[in-house]
Amino acid sequence: MRSKTTRRCALSRAALAVAFAIGCLNAVPSPADAQSLKGSRKSLDRQVQVAARHGFSYITTSDQARWFVDKGYLVRLQSGQGYELKRMSHPYARPEVALFISRLGAQYRRACGEDLVVTSLTRPTTRQPRNASSRSVHPTGMAMDLRRTNSRACRSWMENTLLNLEGAGVLEATYERRPPHYHVALFPKQYAAYVNRLASVGSTASSGDVEYRVRSGDSLWAIAQKHGTDVSSLRAANGLRGSRIYAGQVLTVPASR
Repeated sequence: MRSKTTRRCALSRAALAVAFAIGCLNAVPSPADAQSLKGSRKSLDRQVQVAARHGFSYITTSDQARWFVDKGYLVRLQSGQGYELKRMSHPYARPEVALFISRLGAQYRRACGEDLVVTSLTRPTTRQPRNASSRSVHPTGMAMDLRRTNSRACRSWMENTLLNLEGAGVLEATYERRPPHYHVALFPKQYAAYVNRLASVGSTASSGDVEYRVRSGDSLWAIAQKHGTDVSSLRAANGLRGSRIYAGQVLTVPASR
């Protein structure tokens, strides 16, 4: 039999605010156990808990979504440099999601030579598809769906990028098959802090720094040796927490001092 505490934490989405107040959501699980795109109950728990920690509302109707846009809680997106919105009735998202899409789209375009296709952003609870989870965070404006490309190289680029960002604790990503796409739930505050760290690193870069596009078989150690620097400096210049890199990734290589 489950304890009262366990039952209290096993609440529906509608009661998440109460759960947060009584302390059931004090600790968001570490992303370290989520390093795949298969999805899991833990991954969904993490998304719901982050939404609660941010104090996000679950939008129920199209009129409410437009009210959130008018108040500035959501922003309207339009197809831009490196990305395209496809058949979307509610092209709204949290400001950090808009930033994420613009940055990812530009990087994807450089790496793959094609636009990133975004197929869904904010979806009110009354406009969710039949196969959507009852705990989906799409109604909060913090989630998006990204179409899966037919290009194997570009799929590899995208999946490695999402896994790296998941490892950095700024999002949860799941590959869904019908239709083939990546569901991405962005953690806005964590992502904003991540971008600020990258900007801080970039502001200290010297004019002697160079960009290097990672090739198959490369390692941080080999790249550092080739350019007369060290792995620690290479990690710091690119905001990397580990040694995982992937073909097509563009790294800033700090000038040898």
